Amino acid sequence: MKLIVGLGNPEEKYAKTRHNLGFELVDKLGHRLQGTGVSWKIEDKFKAQICNLKTETCNLILAKPQTYMNNSGVAVSLIAKFYKIFPEDIIVVHDELDLYLGKIKVRLGGSGAGHHGIESIIVSLGTDQFIRVRLGIRNDNLHSPEKFVLEEFLSNEKSEVRHMLKIATKVVEVLLKDGIEKSQSFI
Repeated sequence: MKLIVGLGNPEEKYAKTRHNLGFELVDKLGHRLQGTGVSWKIEDKFKAQICNLKTETCNLILAKPQTYMNNSGVAVSLIAKFYKIFPEDIIVVHDELDLYLGKIKVRLGGSGAGHHGIESIIVSLGTDQFIRVRLGIRNDNLHSPEKFVLEEFLSNEKSEVRHMLKIATKVVEVLLKDGIEKSQSFI
């Protein structure tokens, strides 16, 4: 079983912000794998919205923590413990301020590099050995990082965001089917 977690913030006012790209990607992945019949349920015991799927290669849980970004580790840890999912079978999709808009990177392990959602997951799991799919959000007009991540994309960035999400969805599919090395070379 694999757990794919999209990071974001649960309130509607955050829906189209840079910080919610993880939520957007797991929504797209769910639709791609399940079609329009994808069903999200709020699971209070996990503090997350989850969706259970079966693919030809594995059983999947897609999750959107409802704990807000900085406490994402609480939900990830609850789900992982309940389903007995090892850290190396967890894929976390998140926005990345260190990458320019449109860039995608996949890696296993490493520090949170200032991303409070990732730092929370590392603390809650007690390890950094999970896979991250990092989606670049940076532009040349970066001002205060805390404000920047909570802003919506500019109109001239939206086509690049759509393209990045399309490619990132395929990257996650390659990751599930063929492993991390193939997904890294796919980008």
